[in-house]
Amino acid sequence: MLQPHTLLAVNVLDASSLLAAFGALGVAVIMFAETGLLVGFFLPGDSLLFTAGLLCVPGATSGPQLHLVQVIPAALAGALIGAQVGYVIGRRGGRALLAKSGNKSLHKGAERAEELLAKYGHGKAIVLARFIPVVRTVLNPLCGVLDVPAKTFAIWQVVGGTVWAVGVVLAGYGLGSSVPNIDHYLLPIIGLVVVVSVIPIALELLKARRSSGGAQ
Repeated sequence: MLQPHTLLAVNVLDASSLLAAFGALGVAVIMFAETGLLVGFFLPGDSLLFTAGLLCVPGATSGPQLHLVQVIPAALAGALIGAQVGYVIGRRGGRALLAKSGNKSLHKGAERAEELLAKYGHGKAIVLARFIPVVRTVLNPLCGVLDVPAKTFAIWQVVGGTVWAVGVVLAGYGLGSSVPNIDHYLLPIIGLVVVVSVIPIALELLKARRSSGGAQ
């Protein structure tokens, strides 16, 4: 059982800290919060999955030892159940909840999510959104708000969620298995994962700035 002082020491923005404190259970909880609850948009989804994969390689790091047979089901459960909960929240008033939020990142994410749905259609947009931070948080309730058919949403969120969650975990596991002394490079690697995960947002912000500049 975790002691109170351990809980206080956990940094929710740091994947390694979360995994050291909660293990595979932490993966499930964070995936659920990031994909199902609007307040979870800031959580480290990509880096958490990647780091969890690394920690599944025996002896690869000095961090806690995790196991793929626990991490993958936990990641899937959190990501898939979270998305369905987000969809239900959207059906029951997600637009109002979003309107009450003053967070610019959430509103930008909502705009991008609507663009994805309009440009690619339901299925492709739901899958692509899994790989874009913030957008994957907002798109699920937005699908509920926009009355995307429940069956369509369920099918494609399972496809996208499975590819994303399992793929990122296995990417971490594969790198940890192939690179000796991966522990020496853990922080730079996690930093690179974070940078790569925010590239889509940076590109969209740049695109929006150019569009607004051209409209003046």
